[in-house]
Amino acid sequence: MAKILFVLSGSDYWTLADGTRHPTGFWAEEAAAPFEAFTVAGHEVVVATPGGVVPTVDQASLAPEVNGGADGVATVASALEQFTALRAPIDLADVDLADYAAVFYPGGHAPMEDLAVNATSGALLTAALDSGKPLGVVCHGPAALLAAERPDGTSPFAGYRLTAFTNTEETQAGLADKATWLLQDRLVGLGVDFREGAPWAPNVVVDRNLYTGQNPASSAPLAAELVKALS
Repeated sequence: MAKILFVLSGSDYWTLADGTRHPTGFWAEEAAAPFEAFTVAGHEVVVATPGGVVPTVDQASLAPEVNGGADGVATVASALEQFTALRAPIDLADVDLADYAAVFYPGGHAPMEDLAVNATSGALLTAALDSGKPLGVVCHGPAALLAAERPDGTSPFAGYRLTAFTNTEETQAGLADKATWLLQDRLVGLGVDFREGAPWAPNVVVDRNLYTGQNPASSAPLAAELVKALS
Protein backbone atom coordinates (compact mmCIF):
# COMPACT_ATOMS: atom_id res chain seq x y z
CA MET A 1 0.00 0.00 0.00
CA ALA A 2 2.67 2.51 1.06
CA LYS A 3 6.38 2.61 1.81
CA ILE A 4 7.50 3.51 5.32
CA LEU A 5 11.05 4.62 6.02
CA PHE A 6 12.66 3.17 9.14
CA VAL A 7 15.69 5.23 10.20
CA LEU A 8 18.03 3.47 12.62
CA SER A 9 21.32 4.35 14.25
CA GLY A 10 24.48 2.90 12.78
CA SER A 11 26.24 2.84 16.16
CA ASP A 12 26.71 -0.18 18.40
CA TYR A 13 27.83 1.86 21.43
CA TRP A 14 26.98 4.95 23.47
CA THR A 15 29.83 7.00 24.95
CA LEU A 16 29.33 7.63 28.66
CA ALA A 17 30.55 10.59 30.68
CA ASP A 18 33.74 8.78 31.71
CA GLY A 19 34.60 8.04 28.08
CA THR A 20 33.73 4.35 28.18
CA ARG A 21 31.60 2.81 25.45
CA HIS A 22 28.34 1.27 26.63
CA PRO A 23 27.32 -1.52 24.21
CA THR A 24 23.96 -0.74 22.62
CA GLY A 25 22.14 -0.53 19.29
CA PHE A 26 18.43 -0.46 18.46
CA TRP A 27 15.91 -1.76 21.00
CA ALA A 28 14.39 -4.98 19.66
CA GLU A 29 10.74 -4.38 20.61
CA GLU A 30 10.81 -0.86 19.18
CA ALA A 31 11.75 -2.24 15.75
CA ALA A 32 9.86 -5.55 15.85
CA ALA A 33 6.44 -4.32 17.02
CA PRO A 34 6.16 -1.45 14.49
CA PHE A 35 7.53 -3.64 11.69
CA GLU A 36 4.84 -6.20 12.39
CA ALA A 37 2.11 -3.55 12.60
CA PHE A 38 3.15 -1.89 9.35
CA THR A 39 3.55 -5.09 7.34
CA VAL A 40 0.33 -6.67 8.62
CA ALA A 41 -1.38 -3.50 7.39
CA GLY A 42 0.14 -4.13 3.97
CA HIS A 43 2.88 -1.52 4.00
CA GLU A 44 6.47 -1.96 2.84
CA VAL A 45 9.28 -1.07 5.24
CA VAL A 46 12.63 0.28 4.02
CA VAL A 47 15.54 0.65 6.46
CA ALA A 48 18.09 3.46 6.27
CA THR A 49 21.15 4.08 8.45
CA PRO A 50 24.09 6.50 8.30
CA GLY A 51 26.44 5.08 5.71
CA GLY A 52 24.17 2.10 5.06
CA VAL A 53 25.65 0.31 8.08
CA VAL A 54 23.77 -2.83 9.14
CA PRO A 55 22.21 -1.83 12.49
CA THR A 56 23.01 -3.69 15.69
CA VAL A 57 20.35 -4.96 18.05
CA ASP A 58 20.97 -4.08 21.70
CA GLN A 59 21.52 -7.45 23.34
CA ALA A 60 19.94 -6.16 26.55
CA SER A 61 16.66 -5.81 24.63
CA LEU A 62 16.62 -9.57 24.03
CA ALA A 63 16.73 -10.47 27.73
CA PRO A 64 13.77 -12.39 29.17
CA GLU A 65 13.19 -9.82 31.90
CA VAL A 66 12.35 -7.07 29.40
CA ASN A 67 10.23 -9.29 27.15
CA GLY A 68 7.92 -10.96 29.64
CA GLY A 69 9.91 -14.19 29.71
CA ALA A 70 11.38 -16.67 27.25
CA ASP A 71 8.25 -16.77 25.09
CA GLY A 72 8.44 -13.02 24.62
CA VAL A 73 12.07 -13.26 23.59
CA ALA A 74 11.17 -15.90 21.02
CA THR A 75 8.40 -13.71 19.61
CA VAL A 76 10.65 -10.66 19.27
CA ALA A 77 13.52 -12.71 17.83
CA SER A 78 11.17 -14.25 15.26
CA ALA A 79 9.93 -10.82 14.21
CA LEU A 80 13.48 -9.55 13.78
CA GLU A 81 14.32 -12.61 11.70
CA GLN A 82 11.44 -11.76 9.36
CA PHE A 83 12.55 -8.12 9.22
CA THR A 84 14.99 -8.80 6.39
CA ALA A 85 15.36 -5.10 5.51
CA LEU A 86 17.41 -4.72 8.70
CA ARG A 87 20.17 -6.69 7.00
CA ALA A 88 20.16 -4.61 3.81
CA PRO A 89 19.79 -0.94 4.77
CA ILE A 90 20.17 1.92 2.34
CA ASP A 91 22.41 4.88 3.04
CA LEU A 92 20.55 7.65 4.84
CA ALA A 93 22.20 10.12 2.46
CA ASP A 94 20.42 8.45 -0.49
CA VAL A 95 16.91 8.78 0.95
CA ASP A 96 14.34 10.70 -1.11
CA LEU A 97 11.49 11.61 1.22
CA ALA A 98 9.11 11.74 -1.76
CA ASP A 99 9.35 7.94 -2.00
CA TYR A 100 7.78 7.39 1.43
CA ALA A 101 4.37 7.88 3.01
CA ALA A 102 5.73 7.99 6.58
CA VAL A 103 8.98 8.03 8.55
CA PHE A 104 9.71 6.11 11.75
CA TYR A 105 12.65 6.26 14.19
CA PRO A 106 12.96 3.50 16.83
CA GLY A 107 15.15 3.90 19.89
CA GLY A 108 17.79 2.17 21.92
CA HIS A 109 20.60 4.34 23.28
CA ALA A 110 22.47 4.27 19.94
CA PRO A 111 20.72 7.34 18.43
CA MET A 112 22.24 9.40 21.25
CA GLU A 113 25.65 8.56 19.79
CA ASP A 114 25.19 9.31 16.09
CA LEU A 115 21.72 10.51 15.04
CA ALA A 116 21.72 13.24 17.69
CA VAL A 117 24.48 14.98 15.72
CA ASN A 118 23.72 13.77 12.18
CA ALA A 119 22.87 16.69 9.92
CA THR A 120 21.49 14.47 7.16
CA SER A 121 19.04 12.90 9.59
CA GLY A 122 18.21 16.32 11.00
CA ALA A 123 17.37 17.64 7.54
CA LEU A 124 15.20 14.59 6.85
CA LEU A 125 13.30 15.07 10.10
CA THR A 126 12.70 18.73 9.31
CA ALA A 127 11.48 17.89 5.82
CA ALA A 128 9.25 15.11 7.12
CA LEU A 129 7.71 17.40 9.71
CA ASP A 130 7.11 20.14 7.13
CA SER A 131 5.68 17.67 4.60
CA GLY A 132 2.74 16.73 6.79
CA LYS A 133 3.56 13.04 6.42
CA PRO A 134 3.26 10.97 9.61
CA LEU A 135 6.52 11.08 11.55
CA GLY A 136 6.87 8.53 14.35
CA VAL A 137 9.68 8.57 16.92
CA VAL A 138 9.93 6.43 20.05
CA CYS A 139 11.95 6.15 23.30
CA HIS A 140 15.55 7.32 22.64
CA GLY A 141 14.76 7.86 18.95
CA PRO A 142 13.87 11.51 19.69
CA ALA A 143 17.58 12.11 20.28
CA ALA A 144 17.67 12.52 16.51
CA LEU A 145 15.48 15.61 16.86
CA LEU A 146 18.46 17.41 18.39
CA ALA A 147 20.13 17.52 14.96
CA ALA A 148 17.17 19.22 13.27
CA GLU A 149 17.58 22.96 12.86
CA ARG A 150 16.00 25.83 10.95
CA PRO A 151 18.27 28.30 9.10
CA ASP A 152 17.82 30.73 11.99
CA GLY A 153 19.13 28.15 14.46
CA THR A 154 15.78 27.27 16.04
CA SER A 155 14.37 23.77 16.31
CA PRO A 156 11.51 22.85 13.96
CA PHE A 157 10.07 20.88 16.89
CA ALA A 158 9.91 23.86 19.25
CA GLY A 159 6.37 24.22 20.58
CA TYR A 160 5.36 20.67 19.66
CA ARG A 161 3.89 18.34 22.27
CA LEU A 162 6.00 15.20 22.43
CA THR A 163 7.41 12.55 24.69
CA ALA A 164 10.54 10.39 24.91
CA PHE A 165 12.47 8.27 27.40
CA THR A 166 12.33 10.23 30.63
CA ASN A 167 14.92 11.20 33.21
CA THR A 168 13.04 9.03 35.71
CA GLU A 169 13.27 5.99 33.45
CA GLU A 170 16.96 6.61 32.73
CA THR A 171 17.57 6.83 36.47
CA GLN A 172 15.64 3.63 37.15
CA ALA A 173 17.57 1.90 34.35
CA GLY A 174 20.77 2.80 36.20
CA LEU A 175 22.36 4.96 33.51
CA ALA A 176 21.37 8.54 34.34
CA ASP A 177 24.37 9.20 36.56
CA LYS A 178 26.70 7.79 33.90
CA ALA A 179 25.34 9.79 30.96
CA THR A 180 26.93 12.89 29.46
CA TRP A 181 23.43 14.30 28.99
CA LEU A 182 19.85 13.22 29.47
CA LEU A 183 17.39 13.12 26.59
CA GLN A 184 14.47 14.74 28.38
CA ASP A 185 16.64 17.67 29.45
CA ARG A 186 17.95 18.26 25.94
CA LEU A 187 14.51 18.07 24.36
CA VAL A 188 13.08 20.53 26.87
CA GLY A 189 15.98 22.78 25.96
CA LEU A 190 14.73 22.83 22.36
CA GLY A 191 11.51 24.43 23.53
CA VAL A 192 9.23 21.40 23.16
CA ASP A 193 6.20 20.74 25.34
CA PHE A 194 7.44 17.52 26.96
CA ARG A 195 4.65 15.21 28.14
CA GLU A 196 5.95 12.75 30.76
CA GLY A 197 3.86 9.69 31.54
CA ALA A 198 4.26 7.03 34.23
CA PRO A 199 7.60 5.20 34.05
CA TRP A 200 7.60 2.20 31.71
CA ALA A 201 3.87 2.52 30.92
CA PRO A 202 2.66 3.15 27.36
CA ASN A 203 2.47 6.87 26.56
CA VAL A 204 1.81 8.12 23.03
CA VAL A 205 1.61 11.82 22.23
CA VAL A 206 0.27 13.09 18.91
CA ASP A 207 0.67 16.69 17.79
CA ARG A 208 -0.22 17.41 14.18
CA ASN A 209 1.80 14.91 12.10
CA LEU A 210 4.31 14.16 14.90
CA TYR A 211 3.74 10.87 16.74
CA THR A 212 6.00 10.11 19.71
CA GLY A 213 6.21 7.29 22.24
CA GLN A 214 7.89 7.39 25.64
CA ASN A 215 9.43 3.94 26.02
CA PRO A 216 9.51 0.39 24.61
CA ALA A 217 5.96 -0.30 25.82
CA SER A 218 4.81 2.65 23.70
CA SER A 219 6.14 1.28 20.41
CA ALA A 220 3.17 -0.96 19.53
CA PRO A 221 0.47 1.64 20.35
CA LEU A 222 2.49 4.29 18.53
CA ALA A 223 2.69 2.08 15.46
CA ALA A 224 -1.06 1.50 15.65
CA GLU A 225 -1.61 5.26 15.54
CA LEU A 226 0.63 5.57 12.48
CA VAL A 227 -1.24 2.77 10.72
CA LYS A 228 -4.50 4.63 11.38
CA ALA A 229 -2.97 7.82 10.00
CA LEU A 230 -2.05 6.00 6.78
CA SER A 231 -5.43 4.34 6.30
